[in-house]
Amino acid sequence: MMEIKPLNECHAIVSVPGSKSYTHRALIVSALADGESLLKNTLSSEDTDYTLRGLDALGVTFRLKEDGLHSFGLGGKLKANEKLFVGNSGTSMRFLCALAALGNGRTVLDGSERMRCRPMGGLLEGLGALGVRTYSEGGQGYPPVTVESHGLKGGTARIRGEESSQFLSALLMISPCAEQDVTLEVSGSLSSRPYVDMTVSVMSAFGVEVQREGYTSFFMKAGQRYLPRTYFIEGDASNASYFFSAAAVTGGTVRVENFPSASLQGDSAFLSILKKMGCEVTRSEGWAQVRGGELRGIEIDMKAMPDLVPTLAVTAAFARGKTVIRNIEHLRFKESDRIAALAAELSKLGVRVEEGRDWITVEGGKMHGAEIETYHDHRLAMSFSIAGLAVPGVRIKEERCVDKSFPAFWETLKKLY
Repeated sequence: MMEIKPLNECHAIVSVPGSKSYTHRALIVSALADGESLLKNTLSSEDTDYTLRGLDALGVTFRLKEDGLHSFGLGGKLKANEKLFVGNSGTSMRFLCALAALGNGRTVLDGSERMRCRPMGGLLEGLGALGVRTYSEGGQGYPPVTVESHGLKGGTARIRGEESSQFLSALLMISPCAEQDVTLEVSGSLSSRPYVDMTVSVMSAFGVEVQREGYTSFFMKAGQRYLPRTYFIEGDASNASYFFSAAAVTGGTVRVENFPSASLQGDSAFLSILKKMGCEVTRSEGWAQVRGGELRGIEIDMKAMPDLVPTLAVTAAFARGKTVIRNIEHLRFKESDRIAALAAELSKLGVRVEEGRDWITVEGGKMHGAEIETYHDHRLAMSFSIAGLAVPGVRIKEERCVDKSFPAFWETLKKLY
């Protein structure tokens, strides 16, 4: 357990590592390229390590050198592996499950107890429509899942958009390796849309063209191939959010370096949210800065930025008035039920919170210290640590769960003092 020491004043400069989302996608796409790629500024974390180990099990070689991570792609000719374990990395589970469809044989994918509660049915249905036999052990669309494949035939698949954009991203990335053209049609409203834009961007960088109609239809012409290249991964906007929030709740100033000046990462829009709440925001080439002001509550739809809901909810506890966060039902299927967890832990701090199926409201007010349960969820640990910068007595349990996405988080946090 770690107790967070309150800050008297906050004027700091910190730097964030490479984007987790871009790292996952670059690992997958470079593994499907035919030849050696160089990936620069990759994030090394528990989640990305699971993807690396999974790719290694499927036959792809990686070597870390002084100039970056070298990926020796196999041009989509992967081997099956009897069992892949991905811990609680939902991204690794979805992406590696799709890649297993390119092998020749049987691959079983499993994860932690929480991973066995995270939906996979939409992806399995999509793979089935493209000619791959898949099934879940319990028959309910949850891990463990089995992929039995002799290559990806192609065709048309309909993808449910509400549960996770990762289903669509996973199928997009493997589609160029299909024998026939691939059409992916999205039913319902697609959640986390910026992540799909990131997927298409990485595919394009490695030489594959995706024809699309907004977020409803995607088409890949057969015969395209990923080309090896050098690829730089920009800084992680999600991890930057905690330090911007630190400036907001303390009334101080924090500048974050290695922050993209223009980005497809939806979470970079957190700066606009803080500005709307009363902060002063400055952006330049490669960095952004937030100066705290008198915070006020807002109403906002966070469907496109689910990972920042914990950061926003904690920040809102310091704002005058009520903050209403809507359209976030898919947060109930993350590393924890984040809606329920936020309501429980904010209440421990003395914050008035209400929750519904797909919403949460936070009313700013006077807070006190408490022991914060993290539910093994990295984003809860990092978000509630920010509350401790302004409220004495905040203690974070299982603080090493941050290794999932930001192993250097606690060392970076110390630079605020």
